[in-house]
Amino acid sequence: MNSQYDVVIVGGAATGSSLAYFLSASASFDGSILVIEKDASYQKCATALSAASIRHQFSTPENIQLSQFGTQFLRNIGNTLAVDGERPDVGFQEKGYLFLSTPGGEAVMRQNNALQRGLGSDIVLKTPAQLTARWPWLNVSDLALGSYGVTGEGWLDAYGMMRAFRRKAIAQGVTYLEDEVVAINKSGSKIAGVSLKSGRQIACDTLVNAAGTGAAALSAQVGVTLPQESRKRCVFYFTCPEKIVDCPMVIDPSGAYFHPEGAGFIGGIQPPAEQDPECFDYDVTHNLFDELLWPTLAARVPAFEALRCEHAWAGHYDYNTFDQNVILGYHPDVENMVYANGFSGHGMQQSPAVGRGLAELIEFGKYRSLDLSRMGWERVLNNQPIVEQNVW
Repeated sequence: MNSQYDVVIVGGAATGSSLAYFLSASASFDGSILVIEKDASYQKCATALSAASIRHQFSTPENIQLSQFGTQFLRNIGNTLAVDGERPDVGFQEKGYLFLSTPGGEAVMRQNNALQRGLGSDIVLKTPAQLTARWPWLNVSDLALGSYGVTGEGWLDAYGMMRAFRRKAIAQGVTYLEDEVVAINKSGSKIAGVSLKSGRQIACDTLVNAAGTGAAALSAQVGVTLPQESRKRCVFYFTCPEKIVDCPMVIDPSGAYFHPEGAGFIGGIQPPAEQDPECFDYDVTHNLFDELLWPTLAARVPAFEALRCEHAWAGHYDYNTFDQNVILGYHPDVENMVYANGFSGHGMQQSPAVGRGLAELIEFGKYRSLDLSRMGWERVLNNQPIVEQNVW
C-alpha cells in the first residue's frame, strides 16, 4: 500500500464511508483516498448499535435539510450504491415519526411544523381526537397535539447502509486499512501525516476526523479541544401479546421512543442527566428499563403493561456537549484537518448529506449543494450555540 494519500479519513463507519463514496464518485476529483478504521467488523460503532432511524422533525433548517437529502438518498440507494449489478437493500421502512406534545409544548410544535413544512417536509399536526382515530391504542389524555411525518421518515438497516457505502467506495478506488492512528504528525499549522499502531507512517494532504467517540482524543493531538463526550445509550427489544397496528416511530413527551422491529418493538430513553456521565463500557443499564422506560411506555400505550423485554444492547453517541449539533469543516488553527464530529445521535441519518457536503468542501473549498457553514467551528469559538429544540 502507499505511504502518501491526498485524503486520509480516520473512521470508516457511516460518515467516513459516505465521504469516501462521494469524494471518489466525483468526476473532477482524481486524488487518492485512504480510510483508516480500527475495527473492520464495526461491531461497536454507533451506526451498528443505534436505533437506525431518520426524521425531518427538527427545529433547525440545516438539520431538516440534512435528513431530507438522507431520505432521498435512501429511496434510491439500490441504484446509487450497486456494485457489479448487486443492489444493496437497507429495508427502509418509511412509516413516519409521531412526536407527542403536552399543552406546554404545543406552541413550539406548531412553530417547528411551520418551518418543516416551509422547507418541504410532509409533516402534519393531529389533535388528540385525530390521534385516537388513527391510533386507538394510544393514550392521549394528557396530550395537546401530535406531529406526524406522513412520508420521508422511518427506520432502516443502518449497518447495511454503512457496508454499502464502504463497498461502493472500494469499487471506486478507495483504500481501506484496518489500523489505528496513534499520533498525528503536525508541522506548524498543517498536518503532515499520521503514525499508526502497526508502525506505518502515512503522509497526507488532508486529514478528516470522522472517528466517532474517539474524535476528541484525536483532536487533542493537534491541540484542539473538541467539545464531545462518549455517552452510552441502551436499546431494548420487547414484545407485546396485544397487536399494535399501524405503529410509527413514537416519541413520547418524556423523550421515550419505540417503533416496530420484527415481531416486536425496540425502544429507549435518555437517562437523567445526573446518571449520564461520559462512558465507554457496553454494559446495559437494565434498571433504566424497569424504573423509567417501561412505566412510561405503559402509561402511553396501555397494552404495553404486558410487554416483555426480550434482550437489549448498549452503544455510544459522540455527544456534542456544546449544543448537541454536528461540528463540520476546518478549524482555523489547523489548515488541512476536516472535522465531522459531535452528531449526538443523528450521525446515521445525516451521513449521506454530510458526506456529500464535506466532499465538496475538500475538493472545491466550499459547500455547493447545501450550505452547512453554520455547522462549523465558528459558532463554537464564538460561543454561539445552535439551539435545536428537537434534539431527542
